[in-house]
Amino acid sequence: MAVIALIICMLVGLIIFQKTTHFVKRIDRWAIGIYAGDSPYNFRPPKNIRNPVLTAMDVTDVRAKFIADPFMIRDESRWYMFFEVMNQISKKGEIGYAISDDGMRWDYRQIVLREPFHLSYPYVFKWENDFYMIPESSLKKSIRLYKAARFPDKWEFAQDLLTGSDFNDSSVFYYSNTWWLFTCISTNCDLLKLFYAGDLKGPWFEHPSNPIVAQDAHIARPGGRVLVWGNRIIRYAQDDYPDYGNSVHAFEITKLTPTDYQEIKCPVNSILKASGRGWNKNGMHNIDPHFLAEDKWVACVDGIGEYLTFAIKKE
Repeated sequence: MAVIALIICMLVGLIIFQKTTHFVKRIDRWAIGIYAGDSPYNFRPPKNIRNPVLTAMDVTDVRAKFIADPFMIRDESRWYMFFEVMNQISKKGEIGYAISDDGMRWDYRQIVLREPFHLSYPYVFKWENDFYMIPESSLKKSIRLYKAARFPDKWEFAQDLLTGSDFNDSSVFYYSNTWWLFTCISTNCDLLKLFYAGDLKGPWFEHPSNPIVAQDAHIARPGGRVLVWGNRIIRYAQDDYPDYGNSVHAFEITKLTPTDYQEIKCPVNSILKASGRGWNKNGMHNIDPHFLAEDKWVACVDGIGEYLTFAIKKE
């Protein structure tokens, strides 16, 4: 009798499932992967891991729609990665983090920064033994500097670096005793500007060569950490035309002073691009490269692919 009752329950459940749910078309979602390479221009998926290494399903403390914009930093023997978590309930980006002992396999921890406005692109860096982060806060019309009160899980607002525009994906770096900052301005993200300062906290001055890029959504918006590698400086740019987040290009800055700026496009056409299948089938738009040893690099990246989902069908 028990077996018969179980079969009946399964049949009833199947009928209810068929009448109340159905497959919907594939949806696009961002996820995070790890790439390796022999130079800052040449990255590929490593053979010893399976990408993506982190997805929205790994987020345990909020209901996440997707994760993107990864940046990582190494402190002693452990890697820390910070990234945007799109909260499905609040409809705003929040900043979460994960940890890794080898930079390849990652464990999600928690949300570490949320505000009443959207946050993304958590550009994290260390300076004079303190950890800082500049997440995108374009809806606040400011570039906001945060400092770790307790690294990695407690961050406090320090100050505004710049205000008054919709600054997107602001990327800071230190070179030749000067702080430099790229930021994309305009609703189409086709305008790149450069600012400089003698101190991280400012005052910040606009570079006379601005705009560095004008009316070109292929190469204006920053696409990851600005890399200072010896005397070489490489900026990465995401290609947002005709669609957002197509690929990532690289440019080497050949002259950088408070009065002059020159750059050349790197010989590789795209540092990152859509694979045509899987987790990054439709595009990639962020890279954070780190030098490990001669001819050995690692980078966290993101990609957008197609995923199946279910939806409730009312009859």
